[in-house]
Amino acid sequence: MKFHKPPTYQIAGFWISMPFIVFALSYIMYGDRFLHEWKIWFVTYPVIYFIGYFSWRSHYVYDYYLRSKFPSLEQTYRRVMYKLLVNLFVMSPSVLLIFYFFHAFHLFDYTLKTEDLKYGFLTGLTVNIIFESLWEVLYIIEKYKETSAEKELIEQMQLQQEFDNLKQKVNPHFLFNCFNTLSSLIAEDKNQAEKFLDELSKVYRYLLRNNESGMSTVEQEIQFIKSYSKLLQTRYGSGFELELSIDSTYKDLQLPSLSLQLLVENAVKHNVVSKQKPVKVSIVSTPNKKLIIENNLNKKYNTLESTGIGLSNIRDKYRLLNHEDVEIEEGNGIFRVTLPLIA
Repeated sequence: MKFHKPPTYQIAGFWISMPFIVFALSYIMYGDRFLHEWKIWFVTYPVIYFIGYFSWRSHYVYDYYLRSKFPSLEQTYRRVMYKLLVNLFVMSPSVLLIFYFFHAFHLFDYTLKTEDLKYGFLTGLTVNIIFESLWEVLYIIEKYKETSAEKELIEQMQLQQEFDNLKQKVNPHFLFNCFNTLSSLIAEDKNQAEKFLDELSKVYRYLLRNNESGMSTVEQEIQFIKSYSKLLQTRYGSGFELELSIDSTYKDLQLPSLSLQLLVENAVKHNVVSKQKPVKVSIVSTPNKKLIIENNLNKKYNTLESTGIGLSNIRDKYRLLNHEDVEIEEGNGIFRVTLPLIA
């Protein structure tokens, strides 16, 4: 079992609280004798410190477990309620062990009395409440600062992403290709041209309006990617294929906006698109609430090496949301990205 190092303030809390606990328990057991007989003091301090140390370590392990299981500010109430159990399972047995140790060996003629246990438990409970409350307040302050910093960073990332998206929206190559395709369709097939223009308007409407929060539902992203893929299919014909297989129960789950568009765009951007070797993209859901976006590889040799900024941005968002990481795999002629869905 791995033991995590307690934070400095909890270590300080142990060394500050123990003298008071030792004094109180020693006085409960020996009364005024403790003040006058140095031998009692000489024995009680190391014994109670020794038992107290392991009690404190057990206390911290339990505390660390609760913070790992209920880390957010919204879970403070549940965390505090579960922390009350530490008095029953850690503090009370520790106090009981101290009294029974001195009773069992009749140290300085000590005999256990029920009243001693009552005052001993009350002492442990009081110290526990004071320092546990202090630790929780410090943790809340720490989490609040952390949340504020992460919120600010997310806002900065969103601004950067919006700027990048804006550049993409007015990308002259993308516009030129779309308008060139539209121009050809108008001359050849007006009905097809009308459908193409309708899908193009859906794509741009989504780009303009749907990235304010930085997150979208699966249903929104899938509807968008359908429109986006129709533009690609109109342009490349049988050189581009898209397969969708999404569990309908996932439609309200979320993922970072434009994640699917970025991955589909990358598949077309970095691979040769032809009828002989079409780019095949599949987006499928898994039973463990993830989306797998996969495309075959037929890389272009005259293209610039990818900077990976888009994928890095997606990974950073998942990290800041305290969610599991994005999985990226490449091999055997396949490029695969697994995106966790967020409830």
